[in-house]
Amino acid sequence: MKLKASDVAKLVSGVVEGDKDSTISKLSKIENGDINSLSFLGNSKYNEFLYSSNASIVIVKKSLELKEPISLTLIRVDDPNLAFSILLEHFNNQNVNKIGIDNESSIAKSVKIGKNLFFGKFSIVEDNSIIGDNVKVHAHVHIAENVQIGDNCVLYPGVKIYRNSIIGKNCIIHSGTVIGSDGFGFNKDDKGNNLKVIHNGNVLIEDDVEIGSNCSIDRATLGSTILKSGVKIDNLVQIAHNVVIGNNTCLAAQVGVAGSTIVGCDCLVGGQVGISGHLKIGDRVQIQAKSGVLKSIKDDSVIMGYPAINYRDYNKSYVHFKNLPKIMKFINKLMKKYNEK
Repeated sequence: MKLKASDVAKLVSGVVEGDKDSTISKLSKIENGDINSLSFLGNSKYNEFLYSSNASIVIVKKSLELKEPISLTLIRVDDPNLAFSILLEHFNNQNVNKIGIDNESSIAKSVKIGKNLFFGKFSIVEDNSIIGDNVKVHAHVHIAENVQIGDNCVLYPGVKIYRNSIIGKNCIIHSGTVIGSDGFGFNKDDKGNNLKVIHNGNVLIEDDVEIGSNCSIDRATLGSTILKSGVKIDNLVQIAHNVVIGNNTCLAAQVGVAGSTIVGCDCLVGGQVGISGHLKIGDRVQIQAKSGVLKSIKDDSVIMGYPAINYRDYNKSYVHFKNLPKIMKFINKLMKKYNEK
């Protein structure tokens, strides 16, 4: 795919400075860009590469002042990072826009399918499921019975969708992820054996959700485990039964959320955070990496540590903790003097 500078400017709402007919066919980092590639300058730390890059076009901030003349073409925008994201999506759409149903896929006769679909090799859709328009189902995906998948979704190889799951529009689910597996619940019988709690609920994923690779989203005991619109989940995340994740909340890798906890909207949860069950996490909460959350959290809180406390309080406490050997040495000296009297 080839784009002129003028075409790129239209895509990103930018202004061309230089040759409007300069053409690119790929994207590159600014430090190793070559002819016919487009790069961007989103961090001032990389400004020096602007004067040595071989890229044909570079996207820069409108306010950038040049220190010396350059030969390459600039496209000035308000936000270079956002503009480059738009271009990444544009190039990606050209590469993944597959259409067609492979002969080695299996779609039950009762399944309702939309238009412009792609089904890869050995993909399976079971009875009474509904697949929307422009859905991409890659190889070895298994979609069980009574599943609904909205328009424009992408399921990458090896995704497993259990029965009764509902997935909205424009969702992306990466390889190895399981949607709708059993929740982890057991009761003791009169002999002390673990008796499995049957989970008859489902998973409801709303629009514009992206889930990374090798995640597990468990179905509810009753009702639904819910990921609301705009949720973004990194790789290796565990969401337990009956959890609700609010709109536009982002969870980094290896986060675990225990059963029946409600996480609010616009939260940021760092890597390896563990959140206990039956809690309520407010809106716009930030939880720093490796924290353990054992109690409910109010709106707009920033917390850290195990058990997690206010971020500033944690930092103050850490200053004392790392000095604890010195403090104890001083206390022991005082105690020795006291005992000698």
